[in-house]
Amino acid sequence: MREILVETSARHVHVTQETLEVLFGKGAELEVRGTLSQPGQFVSKQRVNVVGYKLDKATGQKVEAVLKNVSILGPCRKQNQVELSATDARSIGIAAPIRESGDIKGSGACKLVGPCGEVELSEGVIVAKRHIHMTPADAEEFGVTNGQIVKLELNTPERSLIFGDVVIRVRDDFALACHIDTDESNAACASGVVYGKLVK
Repeated sequence: MREILVETSARHVHVTQETLEVLFGKGAELEVRGTLSQPGQFVSKQRVNVVGYKLDKATGQKVEAVLKNVSILGPCRKQNQVELSATDARSIGIAAPIRESGDIKGSGACKLVGPCGEVELSEGVIVAKRHIHMTPADAEEFGVTNGQIVKLELNTPERSLIFGDVVIRVRDDFALACHIDTDESNAACASGVVYGKLVK
């Protein structure tokens, strides 16, 4: 069975067109800085600050905590979503649940700050559940179905491990790749081009 490309998905933001225009001005459009492995997806040139709130132990007051220059991925979506590692979220005082992309109801809150304005999000901050993108043909080859939970083995030189709770996501316009966040990548000392083996 062939191996699966494992990519580290760093912190990033997805925005609606409406939010983009508040942050960057009326008529703003995302500019492509680089393409991603999933067809039609790209890293934009635009970046925002993600703001949470932490308790100042000295004063007992909540103060802003910021992750600066977070990438926006394109194209624009129908809902805003901020994807952070658990370490990122805790560092700025956000309680972000582990969720699949798009499942944002009741998730973490934050503020997005751009050069032209800011947007308060009452929900939308998640730690993305690790997942494998597949086409229907890929799923047939691997003998799995959409939504199935599997394990993925990474044989890195110094910290090989097996990730559990990996969800299979199947769609015609996907390309075969597994996405893990920076915490997970660091746990495996994954650097450069990394591949994994699916374990059911």
